[in-house]
Amino acid sequence: MVTSPSLHPGIRAIVYMSTPTCYHCGDACDANIIKHDEKEFCCNGCKTVYEIFSENDLTCYYDMQAAPGATPLDIEGKYDFLAQDAIIDKLLEFKDDTLEIVTLYIPHIHCSSCIWVLENLKKLQKGISDSQVNFGKKNVRISYSPKETNLKEIVILLSNIGYEPYISLDDFGKGASAINRSLIYKLGVAGFAFGNVMFLSFPEYFEVDEYWLDQYKNLFRWLMFAFSVPVLFYAAQDYFISAYKGLRAKILNIDVPIALGAAVLFLRSTVEIAFDLGSGFFDSFTGLIFFLLLGKFFQQKTYSFLSFERNYKSYFPIAVTKINKDQSEVPIQVYDIKEGDRLLIRNHELIPVDAILIKGKAKIDYSFVTGESKVISKTSGDKLFAGGKQTQGVIEIEALKAVEQSYLTQLWGNDVFSKNKESAFETLTNSISKQFTIYVLSIAVIATTYWLFTDASKAMNVFTAVLIIACPCAIALAAPFTLGNILRIFGRDKFYLKNASVIERLAKINSIIFDKTGTITSGQSAEATYEGMPLSTEESILLKSSLRQSNHPLSRSLYDLLASQQILTLDDYQEHLGKGIAAKHNSNEIKIGSAQFVGAADTQVLNTAVHISTNNRYKGKFTFYNKYRQGLTKLFNQLKNYYELTILSGDNDGEFENLKKILPSKTKLLFNQKPEDKLEYIAHHQTEGQRILMIGDGLNDAGALAQSEVGIAISENVNVFSPACDAILDATKFNKLSTYLDLSKQAIKIIKWAFVLSFMYNIVGLYFAVTGQLSPVIAAILMPLSSISIVIFTTVCTNILGKKLKK
Repeated sequence: MVTSPSLHPGIRAIVYMSTPTCYHCGDACDANIIKHDEKEFCCNGCKTVYEIFSENDLTCYYDMQAAPGATPLDIEGKYDFLAQDAIIDKLLEFKDDTLEIVTLYIPHIHCSSCIWVLENLKKLQKGISDSQVNFGKKNVRISYSPKETNLKEIVILLSNIGYEPYISLDDFGKGASAINRSLIYKLGVAGFAFGNVMFLSFPEYFEVDEYWLDQYKNLFRWLMFAFSVPVLFYAAQDYFISAYKGLRAKILNIDVPIALGAAVLFLRSTVEIAFDLGSGFFDSFTGLIFFLLLGKFFQQKTYSFLSFERNYKSYFPIAVTKINKDQSEVPIQVYDIKEGDRLLIRNHELIPVDAILIKGKAKIDYSFVTGESKVISKTSGDKLFAGGKQTQGVIEIEALKAVEQSYLTQLWGNDVFSKNKESAFETLTNSISKQFTIYVLSIAVIATTYWLFTDASKAMNVFTAVLIIACPCAIALAAPFTLGNILRIFGRDKFYLKNASVIERLAKINSIIFDKTGTITSGQSAEATYEGMPLSTEESILLKSSLRQSNHPLSRSLYDLLASQQILTLDDYQEHLGKGIAAKHNSNEIKIGSAQFVGAADTQVLNTAVHISTNNRYKGKFTFYNKYRQGLTKLFNQLKNYYELTILSGDNDGEFENLKKILPSKTKLLFNQKPEDKLEYIAHHQTEGQRILMIGDGLNDAGALAQSEVGIAISENVNVFSPACDAILDATKFNKLSTYLDLSKQAIKIIKWAFVLSFMYNIVGLYFAVTGQLSPVIAAILMPLSSISIVIFTTVCTNILGKKLKK
């Protein structure tokens, strides 16, 4: 327990905000009221929250009790290894002089009281600045000041309040998955029980009339009861817990009818064998739970297969530049990074892996990690953490480990960068499920009431059959299996989405905005000619060295086109987004960018141009002859009938006439657009009802990508990753954009058809159940079959859609 007296007044201020009902949460206490210290609590969780603040009790009783004789001193000794720097470095996600961040897996997270406690750790421990709970993954991400506390003290605090973290020094992810295997165990228990109950039920099925079977009939029935007990109290417990928590929160969730139906089936069967009224329906009960868990296992395995967090190849198709021993530079995918590789990180590139700074001036922005936009200077030999972004020039780093062991994927989904797109879009499943549960319970009550007055012998049958046959599992499975399979199909075709909800938003798009340079044009095959005064050898070297620092598509193209030169270490480098580059070496200065930026007098050009000035003297320009992506005209012609199309470019209008010829006549062409102009344009049109898809790069277009309903970053051997984007599209698949959008719409139609099929099944099933023509046995068999049929339907349909991508 926390014993520092100085912490208690502030903590008690929170506790005493409760109402005269539950002392902690204020909810009305039910029949299971818990009294402690002359105070009333609605559950053990709330009592634990109170006990955290007790100065006299060192034991927490939520989910687990302290071992006899356990003291804080025992726990402190247990975690002595957390005082070793080598181990701490392995566990920490981020570390500097003022901030450290760690994510701890806590298997005992269960409900809102747990979340409340863990997200208020800063009130229990001085030095903790923030703690965020991920309820689904059962982990908490804690940010703290190393000057005021340390990892060992935090872990001891968590252990003392009943939330001991699981710490694996080998592989955090493996430890978490090892603990989280309860579904497999429950499935095994349910399957074992189901098989044995079915075996014991055979004589009843076939009405075998044998002396020895009659003699042991009651024994067989009680054996079936014995096999069913662990299924009820262990295998099916998640459904009952979920239903209970939903009811406590005054929410009729999707597990309420399942739990109610299973409970009624078990109780009814128990009554039948107890009073020798029949054999009961233990076979149906165990089969019901077994098939429910089997469906959940199938779903979990699908998620595991699709999970981006376990597949960096699908999650980050971005490239990073590797420096070979002969000093040659080659682009490699981030998942090919190995320990000891020397990497080149350009301006505004993301550091993809924990590394040591070897060369260059590092100005690292860790806002991707911490959520705070603060630039930190690092010198040669310092450790750099994955997720940081270099903000000034080029640096060389040496990878400390492979990218699979890092946490870039976790950062992309960090709540810090949430754009509230998920909460703003209520999924089809949730909206239908809310009404479905209410209707099912209403039908069950009404039908049972009717039969109580008409034929009481059928009432219980009808009630049980209605709850089971109308089990909404098929509805719950339709969306995740459809969207999950589409997610996998897109990933295989090099279109990588942040999560499944992006597909739903893609299906609602009615306007598409494209950036020009690096989006509809290709940097791979660019051609350029130079017009102006010849560049001296020193100026050519300075130009090449400056371009090497930048990640802008034009900078990369020009860098690749210029002849090999000696690379200088620049004294100063600055990149002005949407304008150009300014660099300095010794007494020489160079500016590269727009005509206005470098001070050129003549700004009339017919093509995209990069202007050069050295020591405030205009030298000339490189004129690019844009190579538009293959299939661009065909793509726009496919899109024009369904979407409003716009080109928003930061370049001059030199390509206006050319684009008018190759693009549909109604396409809007807007040039000289600064990054802030693009963002404002999108925001304005959203107020007019447009749902916008923005396609650009992660450097100049980060704001626009964030503002749009869906933001797609084009990847072409460029490591400009923005947490703002919702998807990454491999440049070679750009011409398939129309197909991706069409498949997203078709996926929503598949979900709707799955809902229709599910409702048809429920309507027909309910008719027979309500009229008393359907026994709970048949209902229990049909219910899992409906779920399996929906899964097969959605999987087959989405696979058929996926074949379109192969054409």
